[in-house]
Order: sequence, then C-alpha cells, then structure tokens
Amino acid sequence: MEQQAKAWRVNRALPEHAALLTPLCAAHAAYEQCSFAVVGHTERLHAALADKLVHIWWLELVNTGEAAGYASVTLDWATLTAQPFAHLDCLYLVDAVRGLGAGRMLVEQVIRFAREQGCIDLQWQTPHWNTGAIRFYHRLGAGSQTKERFTLGL
Repeated sequence: MEQQAKAWRVNRALPEHAALLTPLCAAHAAYEQCSFAVVGHTERLHAALADKLVHIWWLELVNTGEAAGYASVTLDWATLTAQPFAHLDCLYLVDAVRGLGAGRMLVEQVIRFAREQGCIDLQWQTPHWNTGAIRFYHRLGAGSQTKERFTLGL
C-alpha cells in the first residue's frame, strides 16, 4: 500500500462529491465512537457544500480513484478576540495512509484556505484517547488547551 499511498492528490470537494464523502464520514464517526445520521447525510452534505457552509478537501488515491481521507473546515468568529477563525471540524484518514504525510497535506490545504479568508487561527478538538492524532497535532506546532466539549440537542 505504501507505493499506492504515495500516489495521491488532494481535491477540493464540490457538492457532487457528497456521496463519495459520506462513507468516509461514517467511518470517521465509527472511529471516534460517535453517532452518525446516515439517512439524508449525502443530501445535507451536498447542500452544505453548495451553500459554502462547509469547505472540504479529500484525499484521492490516484491509482484507484478511491477516497482515503478528508478534512473539513467551517468559518467562525471569536467574541473574545473579535476576529474570524477557522474551525477544523474533521480530519480523517483511512488506516492505510496514516503516518505517510497525507494528514499534513490536508491540513496545509485548510491552513492556506483559512489564511485566504483572513482567519487569525485554526481551532479544533480531538478525543483525549486519540493519542496518535494528538502527537500529530503537536508535530504540526499546535498547542492545546484542556476544555470539555458539550452538546445540547435541539
């Protein structure tokens, strides 16, 4: 897989890529042990991409055309700094391409985009048990801040 994994490219997701991304989103949710609303997911993702509510880059294995990962970002605004920031909502890679530089490539696309949008920083969270991701984020030069993430169903 190593030779195949080196032959990848990062693509900007268009609304028509929603069906390609849905299985990756489902795999990501399973990996993070959280729920996944599969019914209507592709349609909702298509609409969000079309409305530019979310911006996604996906990793394509060139030899097979297979999607092997993705990064998604939303734009937000911070009250405490009174400036815009980017929120890295998801970064996910299939096992076969982890540790080979694909994650860095996806994050670099997100950083470039966030800078173009005038964002002052990129923020995200990861589960405390995801030590591999935490090591990766530290190698990128990111700092961390201990907080609890809350969700209130509406």
